[in-house]
Parts: sequence; C-alpha cells; structure tokens
Amino acid sequence: MSHEARLTRLGLTLPVAPAPIAKFAPAITHGDLVYTSGHGPVNADGSFVVGKLGSTFDVEQGRAAARLTGLGLLATLRAHLGSLDRITRIVKVLGMVNATPEFAEHPKVIDGFTGLMLEVFGDAGLSARSAVGMISLPGGIAVEIELIASISR
Repeated sequence: MSHEARLTRLGLTLPVAPAPIAKFAPAITHGDLVYTSGHGPVNADGSFVVGKLGSTFDVEQGRAAARLTGLGLLATLRAHLGSLDRITRIVKVLGMVNATPEFAEHPKVIDGFTGLMLEVFGDAGLSARSAVGMISLPGGIAVEIELIASISR
C-alpha cells in the first residue's frame, strides 16, 4: 500500500504546509535525501501549541504536540516532493522538547511523532533518532522536530 493510500485509510488529513517564520527553506533536497527545517506543533486554527514539559505540559500532552508536529512535517514533505510516495525511508529525526531541567521523559514525548511515522510509512518510518531537552524553543512551542528522509527520484 502506498504512503498516500495509508494516510487516507488512517483518516488523517494534513494541514496546509506551514510557512517559514524566518529566512529559511522548509525543506531542501540534495541527491536522494530531503532535509526538513524544524517544525513545531500548529493547531487547526493556525496557533502554535505553547508549553513546557515538566511544568505546563505532561508527557501525554507532549506526545500529542509531537504527533501534531508530524502532521505539519508530512504536509511540508508532500508540498516539497509532490507526493509522500516518493519517501523510501525516514532516516534521522531530531526531536527537541521544551522542558524544565528536571524533566527526563524526552524520548516518550517524541514517540508521539515516531508513532505517526510508523503508521504512515510502516517499517520505513522507524529512524535513527535523538530526543533532547531545550530550555526554550521559538515562540515557546512545546516541541520542535526536524528530519532527514531518503527519496526516490
């Protein structure tokens, strides 16, 4: 089953690909790899999900924000590539969590994103990954995620 068909079967609707908030490209292709810029969680009304894990957000709220970020990343990838079916594998993910110094569940938060990638891409959605804590993220967003994926030409 194609990635686009799986997305439809899952009942997932992608948002409009988010516009950059500064001077950068949302995605760049180089050879058979596509690199995305960091994306944050955007609600359906266009507002960002703002919060800090360990104080205003718990792990489940963080997971939901990471999944929402994944939908935005998929929208960017589709807009950039024309179709998610060009993706052959999610290679590397960097997940950044806006967290208090005591918070230690960063991987569980970014699992919200990875779970979505596994749903859409199957085994090809499992990547190498880093999940790290940050003292702050742009605009106070709860998570920021970037990825590298291999693509077919």
